[in-house]
Amino acid sequence: MAEQKTLCMVEAINLALHRAMADDPDVVVLGEDVGPNGGVFRATLGLYERFGFRRVMDTPLAETLITGMTVGMAAQGLKPVAEIQFMGFIYAGMEHLISHASRLRSRTRGRLSCPMVMRTPHGAGIHAPEHHGESTEALLAHVPGLRVVIPSSPRRAYGLLLAAIADPDPVIFLEPSRLYRSVRQTVTDDGQPLPLDTCFTLREGSDLTLVSWGAALKETMQAAGRLAEQGIDCEVIDVATLKPLDSETILASVNKTGRCIIIHEAARSYGPGAEIAAVLQERLFHRLEAPVQRVTGFDCVIPYARGEMAYLPDVDSICRAARRSMQGEAS
Repeated sequence: MAEQKTLCMVEAINLALHRAMADDPDVVVLGEDVGPNGGVFRATLGLYERFGFRRVMDTPLAETLITGMTVGMAAQGLKPVAEIQFMGFIYAGMEHLISHASRLRSRTRGRLSCPMVMRTPHGAGIHAPEHHGESTEALLAHVPGLRVVIPSSPRRAYGLLLAAIADPDPVIFLEPSRLYRSVRQTVTDDGQPLPLDTCFTLREGSDLTLVSWGAALKETMQAAGRLAEQGIDCEVIDVATLKPLDSETILASVNKTGRCIIIHEAARSYGPGAEIAAVLQERLFHRLEAPVQRVTGFDCVIPYARGEMAYLPDVDSICRAARRSMQGEAS
């Protein structure tokens, strides 16, 4: 019988890594301080002691090197899981992600694939310095050939990471850092993946659809609870896999409710919310009873610790957008 544990998200990620490495000897882990130190957030704790230095590899502080090594190992039959310490450090590896990882299957006409996972903390809210709170998932989602996954709970982190490791193509796995230890949940260590490319309906509702992902789902669910007290019945959709996007689940929900608000902490302009809004306008314009609204971060660099919470979408802003939507108003 599979063991059940009450875990926070970083512990669930660690459990998934232990499970994947135990089940498949081709799975290897690499990154800065992932070995005896267990990673900057301790997501790789215990892996080095259990699986040894050949499968858990400390690297230099060089994200370009880490990404290039990961692509090379994946091309030669391994299943590498690379850790980039913060999302703001991933930019140094974009050359390899865009020019090699995402194109390997196409370039070789299917002869080679790139079964790699790149994990990195994502988003603000932990009072970290510059480059440590980025939400630039739109950069990655725009690249054909890359899959972009963002879990929102310990249980989904466990199942989605297992699915990402098993996937034959490159997956960028963005882990909301402010959820790492703020929520605990029962996780069954059964080795069962959750489906990729699928939205999850977290709450059923009939009046308004709230669409979000990652850490912003915390405020989204709180807003749905507050709005319920005001007589507004919200359906909440967790996008989970940002690319490829499961448009059909979102369309089905908005077809039912006629209204939609998209919540994300990434900058507003050219953000993922704009893509979802465009899909709704193109395919469901006749059903919309109010303009699609976005509650997002701002078009600026994420502030330092004193100001970062003012940057993030909050419950009040979501509720204000919901009331405007119910009245048929634009943002």
